[in-house]
Amino acid sequence: MSMPVNPWALYICRACGLIYDEQKGDADSGLAAGTRFADIPDDWACPLCGVTKSDFEPYVVEAPARRSSSTNNSQAHNAALRRDAGTVIVGAGRAGWQMAEALRARDASMTITMITSCNGDVYDKPMLSVAMAKGIAPGKLARETGSAAASRLNIRLMTNTHAVRVTPANRQVRTTRGTLRYRQLVLAHGAEAWLPPQFPPALCWRINHLQAYAKFRSMLGNAPQRIAVVGAGLIGSELANDLALAGHAVTLIDIATRPLAAALNEAQSQQLLDAWAPLPVTFVGGVQVSEIRLTSHSNIKEVITRCGQIFTVDHIVVAAGLQTPDRLAIRAGLAWNNGIAVDAGTLATSQAHIHALGDCISINGQVSRFIEPIGRQARAVAAHLVGDVGMPYRHTPVPLRIKTTSLPFSL
Repeated sequence: MSMPVNPWALYICRACGLIYDEQKGDADSGLAAGTRFADIPDDWACPLCGVTKSDFEPYVVEAPARRSSSTNNSQAHNAALRRDAGTVIVGAGRAGWQMAEALRARDASMTITMITSCNGDVYDKPMLSVAMAKGIAPGKLARETGSAAASRLNIRLMTNTHAVRVTPANRQVRTTRGTLRYRQLVLAHGAEAWLPPQFPPALCWRINHLQAYAKFRSMLGNAPQRIAVVGAGLIGSELANDLALAGHAVTLIDIATRPLAAALNEAQSQQLLDAWAPLPVTFVGGVQVSEIRLTSHSNIKEVITRCGQIFTVDHIVVAAGLQTPDRLAIRAGLAWNNGIAVDAGTLATSQAHIHALGDCISINGQVSRFIEPIGRQARAVAAHLVGDVGMPYRHTPVPLRIKTTSLPFSL
């Protein structure tokens, strides 16, 4: 192919950071090498996060600084890691960091590489729904920066990097920052907040990680806001409770006729409603949201139910449950059963040299998206990876702690 008159251009996805290179194209999306961005159909979707072509913008690579010996050494180190990244962990949530801790406790010299789409800071996700009641500012929620944790554990941390595709046949992980060759791969990327189709992403908040929570808190400002929380399950009820304690007027909406219907009996749900009585929180049950509408008044939104009720609010938080993203697993040929299907004892997937743990897995079709099992899962996987077959994971029922601080429950 002859070189075109115009140089090849790069475009970056504003949503996830994926870079489209016209010269290379994107075989995963059916775009041949040399496909100009202008020639891509308008309905083309980002192969990583699914946004449309309109969410991409030109990307210019800054000229590199003059190389020093340390730069050369660093580049040689990075090249070596691309050839052998050792044990690669995808995800820097609790499961990812627990995995890194367990591996380092077993093997002081193992090469470990962690890939994360965020900055990798270590924090406790359950604190996101009680931070206001405890008077914790978002900037104080991280217990340790990602870089500090990586230095302490002597691992390579690739921040703001997405895993795009896993190729088990040659043990490679393609990322937005290059392709790595792994010896063992551990998927710990968790689950994501589910957004029903009637909720436009640009008009709704989903609070499932620290960065989203920090942005939400900054948008709230210091004045009381009107907030609709859709979903009165565990996360929705805890967030509604916390926001109301902070003085915001909260409307908690659910298709069930009482809050936390899947976890509490009728008497307990009523006790919670009684505890909320002095707070600016209103529960509206037995309804289903049919439409979200942006009004003409400075970002004011309307939540419209199928029965015709309209709630006018400043912010909408959707807490409709979690779902495991399946793209990485399906393309890798991993067995899928309501999540990444893993062996009950070893947490090995259906492909050799790949394990998984945390919110992204299922055991016999059942998910267990709680904090307590993650440490035991990480230790079991670490033991298996170093050859200790005498330490299988055993799934046991876990206590459920509902942190509605006005009236907490332990079940």
